[in-house]
Amino acid sequence: MFPTVPNEADSALESRLRAWLKAAAAGDRSGFEQLYRHCQPRLSRFVLRCCGRPDLAEEVVNDALWIVWRSAGSFRGESRVSTWIHGIAYRCMLKALRDGVTAEEVNASSVHEVELAMAEPAVNEGPERELRDWVLRGLATLPVEQRVTMELAYYLGETCEDIARIMNCATGTVKARMFHARVRLRNVLPELGGLDRPASGTEGST
Repeated sequence: MFPTVPNEADSALESRLRAWLKAAAAGDRSGFEQLYRHCQPRLSRFVLRCCGRPDLAEEVVNDALWIVWRSAGSFRGESRVSTWIHGIAYRCMLKALRDGVTAEEVNASSVHEVELAMAEPAVNEGPERELRDWVLRGLATLPVEQRVTMELAYYLGETCEDIARIMNCATGTVKARMFHARVRLRNVLPELGGLDRPASGTEGST
């Protein structure tokens, strides 16, 4: 389901990320700028897909990357650089949600089609774009923790173990959230696509 053995391209990218982060830790702004340019677009799409609010996504990503700049020297190398940064962004998003809109309010009704479109590169057109929009609408119906888990796994490519580290929970909890998310999606996606809801489906609740 997830990549477990890094390929050559993954290893090369991780080496670059570590080099940029090390440069940032030494106060090299050009190194941090390289890291920022690589991480900012993907982080923005991830946070927007999870919360559905462009204003909140921009604030969260700016806060997260500011923390990365200030705490680059604290990275111990126990995970991938991207996993460490995703964890910071996730915690910033939780704080922003607590300070403003509640998690229960960030649901399908708060994710407008225009905002969903903003969460994907403009080159995605035709049937593939329709499929992605359909899946995004399904993800928007999930509780926040399930939605974030699925985004971390399938959009950002994190393993169950890394998701557990990012979300500060047990690996078993991650697997349970993924299971219940899949059950919910199996029930809601046909309806969103204009089909009948599966008669035997039972929505997950965790």
